[in-house]
Amino acid sequence: MVIVMKKIIPSAAAHQTLVDRLIAIFMKLNQGESLDPKALAEEFGVNLRTIQRDLNERLVQLPFQKAHGRYTLEPSYLGKLTFQEMEKFANLSGVGGLFPELGKAFLEKLFSSLNKETNLSAWMVMGHDYEDLRPHRGIFSILEKAIIDKKLVQFRYTKGNGETSIRDKVEPYKLVNKKGIWYLAAWHEGRFKAFSISRIEAPMVNEEKFTPREGIEEELNNSDGIWLGMKRQRVVIQVNKEAALFFRRRKLLPNQQIEKEFTDGAIWVSTTIAHPDEVMPIFRYWIPHVQILEPLAMQQALEDGLRAYLQQKTT
Repeated sequence: MVIVMKKIIPSAAAHQTLVDRLIAIFMKLNQGESLDPKALAEEFGVNLRTIQRDLNERLVQLPFQKAHGRYTLEPSYLGKLTFQEMEKFANLSGVGGLFPELGKAFLEKLFSSLNKETNLSAWMVMGHDYEDLRPHRGIFSILEKAIIDKKLVQFRYTKGNGETSIRDKVEPYKLVNKKGIWYLAAWHEGRFKAFSISRIEAPMVNEEKFTPREGIEEELNNSDGIWLGMKRQRVVIQVNKEAALFFRRRKLLPNQQIEKEFTDGAIWVSTTIAHPDEVMPIFRYWIPHVQILEPLAMQQALEDGLRAYLQQKTT
């Protein structure tokens, strides 16, 4: 595999996220480049200590060869990664402890581009915070294997209200990290559901295999991985010029599309959601730079929430 990589201009690279930088480093290594930490620090507009942390902590699991202060990838691994695999690894390795374990077994899957049944398709990561799953690493591993093997599972599950029940004949599809919390995206009792990993106990893998349902990947990609199997609605917001740059630079909303651009720098942005909680925290974060145009009831709910908060602060 050959990846053509453009030279990154330092002034622009200074604004890259951690994940963007790790992907770029990963791509260089995959093409056989010999990396000098000082040169990387200059290229990405960060200090030398940051690059050293990237190489010696965040990417420490990579099969490096080190000589004369430079880093290269072991020859047997060169060219084996796809961009999607690099992007996923960068998301994972960008935060220490995101996965219960990040070791040899993980890397074997990562570099195994020939066997697509054992690649990273079991996982979906959204965001860079995380909960500590080390106490649940056994559960995580069991569910991951069931996803890869396409086998039914059963487990004991505790709801938020403390009610516990046995969930059986569950079709597991993805382990989803959403805003730092891990979920199992699965089909159960005729619809898609999301189960919090920390509330799952005693998982058991059934020898019975299941045939993945059509449209499951699209459903997961078009949702946030949590609000599954629900009717979606269109939401349109106006973003003023002060915040428009951030919405242009990256998709801050699920399924984000820029609908209109105005001469004063403002933009209209649309999305489709299954539940208001997918976007309302984002809208609150960007107050006063966003206004919900459609549906109007959502803008009203946003304003009512603010009034209730201000009333609480004054009483």
